[in-house]
Amino acid sequence: MGSSAEYAAAGAQALQRGEAARARSLFSQAASSDAIHAVDRLLAAEPRNLLALIQRADLFAAAGDLRSASAFYQMALRSVPQSGVADETAKELARARQACDQHAAEYRNYLLQSLAAKGFDEQRSSARFAQSVDIALGRKQIYLQQPKYYYFPGLPQIQFYERALFPWLDEVEAATADIRAELVELLREPNAFAPYVQGHANRPYKDQMGMLNNADWSAHYLWKNGAEVPQNSARFPTTMRALRNVPLAHVRHRSPSVLFSLLRPGAHIPAHNGLTNTRLICHLPLIVPGISRFRVGNDERQWVEGKAWAFDVTIEHEAWNDASGTRVILLFDVWRPELTEQERFLVISLFDAIDSHSGKHPDWEI
Repeated sequence: MGSSAEYAAAGAQALQRGEAARARSLFSQAASSDAIHAVDRLLAAEPRNLLALIQRADLFAAAGDLRSASAFYQMALRSVPQSGVADETAKELARARQACDQHAAEYRNYLLQSLAAKGFDEQRSSARFAQSVDIALGRKQIYLQQPKYYYFPGLPQIQFYERALFPWLDEVEAATADIRAELVELLREPNAFAPYVQGHANRPYKDQMGMLNNADWSAHYLWKNGAEVPQNSARFPTTMRALRNVPLAHVRHRSPSVLFSLLRPGAHIPAHNGLTNTRLICHLPLIVPGISRFRVGNDERQWVEGKAWAFDVTIEHEAWNDASGTRVILLFDVWRPELTEQERFLVISLFDAIDSHSGKHPDWEI
């Protein structure tokens, strides 16, 4: 062996045998053009050869093409078989992962520094643009509305809504202490709450990700599926008065629902999507004994007593109670502000027609 092409060919053979260190030694004695040719031939025959993918990435990196190098490193990392790999290959994969992380950090820093020179600030500039940058950098992913029952097209994809859009929440928040006082009396009763997710006898059994009949996530309804629960709401005059100016989404047999939602210590509500995007869900935190987290799409926040928010229930969301005590919020659903009065009327009419056709009330849930 003496020519550059011979060293490159021998390096490719070493890759086929899984001898990463031997291959690297041989390729170091070959011209880059010969090494590229040999590795490309191997990948044409074995597109998912992990060591060949990593070697091709190394060659791109040596030529200064970090974007192409990252693409090949990532392909190698995505192609690892479930059965596992030999120790030498595992070491190469770890090196590929480290290289990917380094290249991603360099790319991220370059973009952010370039944008900062143009006046961009991640905390003070457009929140929508900041999220687009996070998505472009792979720090966040794209979450869209995925309602389980009914989709109204053309509505903006917003995870948490700006608080200023709902001035009527001021009255609700102002009543926090009085609502909590009514709630505390309810909490003295051991059977006041029932599991939030319950099965229906006329529908197939679904485990609901472990939440079916699970008391860790429980509810006490003042309104349920479009109908007031008089024996419950009568006990909460302050709560009902605080909601008098709220644009509750009145759809017969479906909404609004107004309830106290209880999450026990250590409980986790798995990621899920709501039923229809014509409404938003509002939370008023009443008892937050410690860190309790709520994620909608890419945005994770912590509940703060007396600070309400509105979010799109059809975007994937989940919750955790990391505190040692029980978390309780007031939950209710409102019309989405982008819908016109005519559109709201037509949505109501559509659901009325659906129910009229079946002659039965829907199995509905918030």
